[in-house]
Order: sequence, then structure tokens, then C-alpha cells
Amino acid sequence: MVRNHLAALRMLLIFTVLLGLAYPLLVTGVAQAAFPHQANGSLVKHDGKTVGSSLIGQNFDLPKKNPNDPNEAPRPDPRYFQPRPSAGGYDPLASGASNLGPNDPGLVKTIKERKAAVAAFDGVNPRDVPADAVTASGSGLDPDISTAYAAEQVNRVAHVRHLSTQEVRKLVADNTHSRSLGFMGEPYVNVVQLNLDLDTQH
Repeated sequence: MVRNHLAALRMLLIFTVLLGLAYPLLVTGVAQAAFPHQANGSLVKHDGKTVGSSLIGQNFDLPKKNPNDPNEAPRPDPRYFQPRPSAGGYDPLASGASNLGPNDPGLVKTIKERKAAVAAFDGVNPRDVPADAVTASGSGLDPDISTAYAAEQVNRVAHVRHLSTQEVRKLVADNTHSRSLGFMGEPYVNVVQLNLDLDTQH
């Protein structure tokens, strides 16, 4: 029995070293050597400061009129491209969806309200508002929007920033990513990087 216990202990120590130390260090080393940007969180920097991650969306809202009022509704900043809604407010600690079904009366009402608000904000017809402008992603952290939603916002951003629509469309095009592997999904625009380019270049 003692011999069996010693053999089990040796195996435990061996596998602890192999799988608990050597393997993680190897994977970390390969990741840092081959994909350092992704391995370190795909961080986005501006003037030497980390301002976010290209993998996690952000709200682009105006400052609160009363910072001490927790019930004050957020107001989207018209100078920026807006992301899709987030069930958790783009809080990485509150990742998740609303878990409401497509026929849930509350969700249907919320989507109608969002569609009307987005249409008024961007100056378009409610029927032209794309789906991702009024629905949250499964994680609630998606930093990407459809090219249709980005195109809808071009005129507003250009007008508020006193830029030509051509300049803003070029920035959108520069931040548009093609389908994964050339055939999976749809083209998309990373809002975090797009808004950073807006501030950097204009």
C-alpha cells in the first residue's frame, strides 16, 4: 500500500510540473512570441495610454449632467459612432445577454423604443434601422457593428464634427473587416478603433 501511495504521489508531482507549470509556460511563451498583441488582451493605446481593448465594446456617451444621480439616463454622444446595445452596459464583469425570447413582450417593446430613438438620433426612417442597432449581442461586450449600422451614422458624425461625408466614409472603410476566413459571417466595423481614429485624425 505504501508503495502504491508513493507511486501515486510521484505521478501527481510529475503531472503537476508538466501540466501545471511547463505546459502553461510553453503556451504563454508561444503566444507572446507569435501573437503578442492578442495574448496581451488586444489593447488599444492612444498617446501611450491604454484606452480599451479591440475585443470589448464601450459606451460613447455624453458626461452626466448630475454625476451623483444614479438614475440619470445615459445620453449618446453624437460626435461618435455608437455601438450596439449591451445588456450589461459593456461591463466585463457583467457579461451576458438579457435571456429574453424573441416574442417576449418586454423585449419587443424595448426594441421598438430603441428603433425610434436610433432613427431620431441618426435622422433616418425607423424601417431603415439595422437589427444590430437595437439588439444586444450574446456576450453584451461585442465591439463590432454591421457595415449598415456604421453607414447609417456617417451623416450624423460628419455633421457634428464639421467633416465631409467622404472623410468619414473613408474612416469607416479603413476600419471595416471582411468575413472571417473569407466566407464566415458578415463584414463588420470595430467601433472602438473607429472612434479612436476619429479623435486621432480629426
